[in-house]
Amino acid sequence: MADWFSTLTQWHWLSLGLVLFILEIFGASGFLIGLALASFVLAGLTAMELVTNWQYQLLWFALLGVVFTVLYWRVFRSFNRNTDEPLLNDRGAQLIGRKFQLEQNLENGQGRVQLGDTLWKAEADTELAVGTRVEVYASEGMILKIRPLQDN
Repeated sequence: MADWFSTLTQWHWLSLGLVLFILEIFGASGFLIGLALASFVLAGLTAMELVTNWQYQLLWFALLGVVFTVLYWRVFRSFNRNTDEPLLNDRGAQLIGRKFQLEQNLENGQGRVQLGDTLWKAEADTELAVGTRVEVYASEGMILKIRPLQDN
């Protein structure tokens, strides 16, 4: 096995990089990008004969793979967290500020309200009667926190 490792050339590293990028295309979610880049860099280092010993080639591949993977996760993955619509998948938070009239009593400050096509669990600090105008002021998961509106 060590005999095969001693024959590693830039073409082996270039081929490995291409295979890793192809596998990344099939949905590795960024896990193989760092290793593919490390493989391409090592192909260049080997072609310039800066790293000729197979033990050092494997060591550089491991080190560069870790560095490039960490860089990818720190720099490029943060772009996925930035959004113009932070409440897109939080339907409860989208309803904050919505005003409506209760169609059912809230006994002990708990009950259900229908907003649109969804039946929501609702909580209030006090009991509220049918017909009370209320406002959603917060949400916790699928529970809407409501309070009665003050009539002016």
